[in-house]
Amino acid sequence: MKNQTTISDLIARFERNLEEYKAGRYNEAQVRREFIDPFFKALGWDIDNAKGYAEAYKEVVHEDAIKVGHATKAPDYSFRIGGVRKFFLEAKKPSVFIKEEIHPAYQLRRYAWSAKLPVSILTDFEEFAVYDCRIKPVQTDKAAAARILYLTFRDYAERWDELASIFSPDAIMKGSFDKFVEAKKGKRGAAEVDEAFLEEIEYWRESLARNLALRNPHLSQRDLNFAVQRTIDRIVFLRICEDRGIEQYETLRALQNGARVYPRLVEMFYRADERFNSGLFHFQPEKDRPGDSIDNLTPDLTIDDEVLKVIIKSLYYPDSPYEFSVLPADILGQVYERFLGKVIRLTAGHRAVVEDKPEVRKAGGVYYTPTYIVDYIVRQTVGKLVEGKKPGPRGGVSQLRILDPACGSGSFLLGAYQFLLDWHLDAYLSDGAEKWAAGRSPRIYKNDHGEWRVTSDERKRILLRNIYGVDIDPQAVEVTKLSLLLKVLEGEDEQSISRQLAFFHERVLPELGGNIKCGNSLIGPDFYDGQQLNLLSEDEMYRINAFDWQREFAEIMAAGGFDAVIGNPPWGADFREDELEYLRKRNRPIIVRMIDSFMYFVFQMSEKLKAAGYFGMILPDVILYQIDNEKLRRHLLMNYKINSVFNMGNVFEKVTRPTSILVFENVSFNENSIRISDFSQFEKIEKRTALFDEKYYEQIKQKELLEIPGALFVTSQIDRYLIWNRVNKVPHQRLENLVDDDGIQRGVSPDLQKAFIVESETVRKYDLEKSKLREVLTGGKQVKRYFIEYPDLWLIYTRRDDNFRELPNICGYIDQFKNEITCSEVRQKKHPLYSLHRPREERIFTKNKKLVGVITGDKITVAMDEMQTFATDGLYLFGLKSSVNPYYLMGILNSSLFVFVYRLLAIEKGRVLAQVKPTILEQLPIRRIDFSNPKDKARHDQIVALVERMLKLHQQKAAAQTGETLTLQERQIAATDHQIDRLVYELYELKEEEIKIVEESTK
Repeated sequence: MKNQTTISDLIARFERNLEEYKAGRYNEAQVRREFIDPFFKALGWDIDNAKGYAEAYKEVVHEDAIKVGHATKAPDYSFRIGGVRKFFLEAKKPSVFIKEEIHPAYQLRRYAWSAKLPVSILTDFEEFAVYDCRIKPVQTDKAAAARILYLTFRDYAERWDELASIFSPDAIMKGSFDKFVEAKKGKRGAAEVDEAFLEEIEYWRESLARNLALRNPHLSQRDLNFAVQRTIDRIVFLRICEDRGIEQYETLRALQNGARVYPRLVEMFYRADERFNSGLFHFQPEKDRPGDSIDNLTPDLTIDDEVLKVIIKSLYYPDSPYEFSVLPADILGQVYERFLGKVIRLTAGHRAVVEDKPEVRKAGGVYYTPTYIVDYIVRQTVGKLVEGKKPGPRGGVSQLRILDPACGSGSFLLGAYQFLLDWHLDAYLSDGAEKWAAGRSPRIYKNDHGEWRVTSDERKRILLRNIYGVDIDPQAVEVTKLSLLLKVLEGEDEQSISRQLAFFHERVLPELGGNIKCGNSLIGPDFYDGQQLNLLSEDEMYRINAFDWQREFAEIMAAGGFDAVIGNPPWGADFREDELEYLRKRNRPIIVRMIDSFMYFVFQMSEKLKAAGYFGMILPDVILYQIDNEKLRRHLLMNYKINSVFNMGNVFEKVTRPTSILVFENVSFNENSIRISDFSQFEKIEKRTALFDEKYYEQIKQKELLEIPGALFVTSQIDRYLIWNRVNKVPHQRLENLVDDDGIQRGVSPDLQKAFIVESETVRKYDLEKSKLREVLTGGKQVKRYFIEYPDLWLIYTRRDDNFRELPNICGYIDQFKNEITCSEVRQKKHPLYSLHRPREERIFTKNKKLVGVITGDKITVAMDEMQTFATDGLYLFGLKSSVNPYYLMGILNSSLFVFVYRLLAIEKGRVLAQVKPTILEQLPIRRIDFSNPKDKARHDQIVALVERMLKLHQQKAAAQTGETLTLQERQIAATDHQIDRLVYELYELKEEEIKIVEESTK
């Protein structure tokens, strides 16, 4: 009600003075102070930071108005939640006609589109326009283009609830803002900034590559890739510096005038080196700068003027829609991550072609980690490390070493660096701002708007002391450096840089060659043991790129390793046979069967972790449950304190790659409780908030996960796994110990050369020899709980030395059709000879009273086969040791409890994988009976008797001739089933509340 009154008062005052406000003398600053600020305060925004939040978490940022040429390079307001921008607001004075004037709308849309904000607001209080800023802005667009909401001040009171339900902080936190955004999403022109900029620089790469290959025939493929990447990086860096006011605006643009564009551009690069000291511009040997970053190649290359002029023209208004002053570092990283998924290859004729890297082609694309995932992992690792520590060069935080061992374009390192910058600013302010702003080496300063900032020198110190990365791709290493250097420059301008050069006699940027390195994180120099290095080609050495952690990071490794290891390691990377052999030996403790590159990263990088250090990564969800990851899970559970295990489901844009988050600490776990949650069913917009909300977390004791077979990283339904622990604690034997020496066998498998399954009609038609035939079961349609419906199908059984021509009555038919039957026809049963199989040893199928199991969907069904029937590969067969009563075993395996148990152990993302089935069956715990204990023996005998009764009831049901009799038999079967279930619950000592969970989950 109070807010409504405030708005009504604002409307009335504006109405009274409307003519004066629109006359032109009433300026933008006045309308902001007197109307726009109160308007958004009424919506709930902390316009003046009355809550005293740290700079990084202010709800409303009054953006620096960077003057570049005649333009202002920042919007007036940035509205944020938790430090994350949600929308911009551009204010105008009331004399501006927002509904029709083109330039204000275009200006706002460029800001928001470049910042990748979905919507933003343009207002002078008289008018209120909301724009869909996912649509690429074009200079010729009318003011109404991409506008999704338009109001005047006379509409505010009537539609206040609607505005509050979208644009208030509360609405944003509850997801209403995101739902509004999604509802307004249109397809037309929705080329978001990362897609558009990626397309832009991919065009630059292609044109530069072709021209460089043409004009510089001496270039090798590796040098060509380096030259193209470095040229693009330098141009992007300088152009961003221009829009941020660090370099003089339109310096690059001036190269369009006249000839010799590339030599003049190189001169600019040399001047940039004098100012920035970055490895991006390093052309001459200097003391204290690593020699391996010197570029003696690119200054002497030849590039045609027209190629460069086209690139430069596309970077400036009006041709460019980009506003680099607000382009987020993470968006630039997303662009580069995908850009690095391609490589330039030289043909035999020295012509350049651009193609996907093999590993990217195999993976189906490049996946950039969403910012909210990075933020969570950084908070749970770096955030924990800084707790209770002091800032400054002698503080504990200065000793922290943070590593991303597969840094790609640098998203995790950028996230960690930004977190540390924010933490330091807040810590300095809390410890006494004036103290840290004084002296010869101030750590913070006040800008022209009275806001505290971390000094450039301090930003460099934090970066060099805390942030480290490795990547096998040299281009990725350079992009990571570029992203971090741009982050160092945030908040700088031409004056501050000139001041540093003049007063401190030092250049602005750090040399990152000692922090971000190129190499193979998984393969060390011992890879070459026993090999003659002089016999390896240069290409081979570059491909392997062995990395010596002890030498490259000698001081860190000598001190015990890194304090935090974070990132998104490669999944499913390809390795050659020699690499694979090395990695299998190096990672032997965690290998079960199948392997994946992410497993190597988790195992090997956990070894690089300092005592009490933190590990946090986004990984494929298979680490949570897949059998091939069991040893890795057990290794982690036994040696580290697991803090968080979250099933995230799909988080990557435009691709289905289910994920998980794993965070652990290098300390003993003792009585540790793990935070777990399953976010896989949440919408992506919901995950962003739910991930940080502890009300969605559950807790489970780490030692309880160790007790679960497979050491599953449980992410939901903890109570079910606690039931499994109870089941597993009773005296028992695994099923594999109760079956005979042949073990659990699958039925026969398809083979077009060895055997056929036919129907009785075919047997009669060709008068087939009975000695060559076996009755056969083909799957779950015949195998029921406790009994088998034998089908009218026959297997033409041939041993390996048999020939079809020994079957005289059918050989002609086979000769006629065997080369014409297609797989499709076989599946559709278009021929009497419709399925082909290879049998196993005959003795497996001819056991007396063998059990036949089938797994249909998500449960086991077991029956006893007394007819010595053959079976196809959808079925599992096992004979029992003489001491085991088959009726007792059938009762347990067919019970509701074991449907429940199987679902816990075998299901992977709602489906059962074929290769999992035998492994799961083998480990099922069968209650051991102490026959000297009368109670135990009585339960065993009761189950046996009830199963015998069940078999008779099914026989009677099959013989029933009336509906009344059929119903009676079904009721008797259900009652008997219930009795068996209750006895099984007693055998495994389940409590009533646990029985309820079992029965609800198996309905």
